[in-house]
Amino acid sequence: MDQGDSKDTTHFGYQQVPVGEKARRVAEVFHSVADRYDVMNDLMSFGVHRLWKRYTVNLAAVRRGERVLDLAGGTGDLAERFSHLVGPDGEVVLADINASMLRQGRARLVDAGVAGNLRFAQVNAEALPFPDNHFNLVTIAFGLRNVTDKAAALRSMYRVLKPGGRLLVLEFSKPVLPGLGKIYDAYSFTALPLMGRMVTGDAGSYRYLAESIRMHPDQQHLREMMVEAGFERSDYYNLTGGIVAVHRGYKF
Repeated sequence: MDQGDSKDTTHFGYQQVPVGEKARRVAEVFHSVADRYDVMNDLMSFGVHRLWKRYTVNLAAVRRGERVLDLAGGTGDLAERFSHLVGPDGEVVLADINASMLRQGRARLVDAGVAGNLRFAQVNAEALPFPDNHFNLVTIAFGLRNVTDKAAALRSMYRVLKPGGRLLVLEFSKPVLPGLGKIYDAYSFTALPLMGRMVTGDAGSYRYLAESIRMHPDQQHLREMMVEAGFERSDYYNLTGGIVAVHRGYKF
């Protein structure tokens, strides 16, 4: 669990809740927003989330024939790109703990004609049901902050990676440009819930989003957690002034 959590409780946004309750509450959030998830991503980030994901895909340096696990893959935008890159001899597993999000991803990718080298799996990142040393690449984009026990999830990701494999974590982080934090806070706690209410009828889920970002480990802390999980050459790249960061680590 994260620093600051007790043995029996963890944070859900700014609330402390029983450990066993967080996964249920997070599931309710994503069940609520699944059918409007992509629309809200474009609105909230002014489309910039597409550039963040493109940067992550480029940093992944996926090669043909590789095996990729995309955790918290949601509607499948990363998985779709990886599917083209690994080719017919490779494999991409689009995985998510939330059934509603997984259904959205499967429907979108099937409609797009991307299915030949794709598999879908409903999994918990803390206990991945895959063999040791199985994947060349594991990615998790905007999902790690929703995991109850992040350290356990990072260890699980490390286990399923092949030697020489790499993990990429794309996640909201802590702004590093002077003055950006105050602007970002004002936007997050006013505009996001308002947009959520107007587009999805659910302001609370987007208030949780803003709170969950503030409770997520900052860049250096997450890097240290990856090192503790066994990853080597762990580093990170700040995007948009540190509002988002891409973390990368290797298993050797």
